[in-house]
Amino acid sequence: MRPPETEQRQATPERVVARLRRHGRRLILPAIVLIGVAGGAAYASGILLEDWQRWALLGGSVLLVLLACLLPFLSWLAGRVTITDRRVIVTNGVFVRVRRELPLRRGYDVTVRRTPGQRMFGSGDVRIDVGRDRPFVLKDLPAPELAQQALHELIAGAPSVAPLQPAQTDADTVMWGQR
Repeated sequence: MRPPETEQRQATPERVVARLRRHGRRLILPAIVLIGVAGGAAYASGILLEDWQRWALLGGSVLLVLLACLLPFLSWLAGRVTITDRRVIVTNGVFVRVRRELPLRRGYDVTVRRTPGQRMFGSGDVRIDVGRDRPFVLKDLPAPELAQQALHELIAGAPSVAPLQPAQTDADTVMWGQR
């Protein structure tokens, strides 16, 4: 027989508090490569005289854009952290999807680690220590202090964490607000 609070908790729908991706600065180098390849290919196509050279340049440029620009973008796009009022869900992987879940029903230690580069861009790693197991790390999140505060409130069971209205968010990141 389940305790009444467990039945009530399962009867209420799970509420999404935040949807996050890694910080967008990971896409700076692929963007620079894309601009460089486009400019370099345009310049080199005017210099090359033979058609086979132009085709080889086009093939090499397309291959470079696929490997250095499209794959990092798809990797960034495929990674997502979802924080609900019951669990933390981390999904990543372009070709092989990996999904890790961490239930929030037990108390955990939540810490933020920020390197100097992360501090400069306003991001950081949120580390959730789950006891004997290896820590659950949410890597390079924007505004890690807000994620830490929300996780502390969710773990403690505080009712003050509420999702923002969709009009207040952008397409990739849904953050939480205080009521």
